[in-house]
Amino acid sequence: MEIKKTTLYDAHVQAGGKLVEFAGYYMPVQYRGIIDEHRKVRASVGLFDVSHMGEFIFRGPRALAFLQKMTINDVSKLEIGQAQYTAMCYEDGGIVDDLIVYRFADSYMMIVNAGNLEKNFAWLQQHLEDGVELENASDAYALLALQGRNAQPILQELTEVPLAEIKFYRFAEGTVAGLPAIISRTGYTGEDGFEIAVAATDAEKLWQALLAAGEPFDIEPVGLGARDTLRLEMKYCLYGNDIDETTNPLEAGLGWITKLDKGDFIGAEALRTVKESKPARKLVGLQLSDRNIARHGYEIFHDGRQVGVITSGSLSPSLGYTIALGYVETGLAAVDTELVVKIRNREAPATIVKTPFYKRPY
Repeated sequence: MEIKKTTLYDAHVQAGGKLVEFAGYYMPVQYRGIIDEHRKVRASVGLFDVSHMGEFIFRGPRALAFLQKMTINDVSKLEIGQAQYTAMCYEDGGIVDDLIVYRFADSYMMIVNAGNLEKNFAWLQQHLEDGVELENASDAYALLALQGRNAQPILQELTEVPLAEIKFYRFAEGTVAGLPAIISRTGYTGEDGFEIAVAATDAEKLWQALLAAGEPFDIEPVGLGARDTLRLEMKYCLYGNDIDETTNPLEAGLGWITKLDKGDFIGAEALRTVKESKPARKLVGLQLSDRNIARHGYEIFHDGRQVGVITSGSLSPSLGYTIALGYVETGLAAVDTELVVKIRNREAPATIVKTPFYKRPY
């Protein structure tokens, strides 16, 4: 399979980005270094290319009813200009993907994970009904994420849209650096910030404009490596690591987006059964006692018995110690529970801690 390039490929090369294959695209994993880029976002601001994400458009008189059937959150609660974090599930409650739905005046847009783009589109097409038009507009859009406490003053330099009026998980249409754009107050870092969607052909102009406007705040481009450590500190799930077709939203801590009382949707029956019987395991946050990193797939033990598995792990650049996410048996999922992670041939003590690991100070 040919690896794709986002329209910002050349800009990443010029900025010294270390490019790797990710979800079928060449993407920058880092520029200056993962830890430095991570800390830049926490302390000031960073700019991400997330143009590999997928965008699907839904139109027609049955678009709302269709999205209600396909997703687990309650799309009917969305106002025009509002976005919603949600997921799609299989009949057995396993997760197809986690995603964001945007409500426009005459349509809906779904932003999906790049690695699941084709799978998601096929799943939606398989269930498509009369009265719904579905368009894969992924190649038409570029998506940039401006994240950090100084994101608003930088972006305000480039737009007349009053950004202070855009609340969390809301969006507005306008222009940024003279380019038609969708500006949403969303992100995957735990910091304040915006995700800006523009035509793919406008991506480089927007990228350069944001970097120029951000110079007084020492803005820098940030790669996928820091994106991963930033989201891990917030206990934001990564599809393919913490959630997948073998996990359900209730055990993954996503009960808050699972609206079992909204009516029928794909996976609802299975999820009601899980809720009634209570999940057998839970996704928890772990702090390790040493600097050994618990990787995806490492086993978790209690009193010599395996009780779970690690899904994500890293040294936390913000906190200075090693953190991880993992599923453990529900009876052992309480905060302060002492466990052991098997890291290669040794045992590393670990303690369940409150999440998110990081709380922003503003």
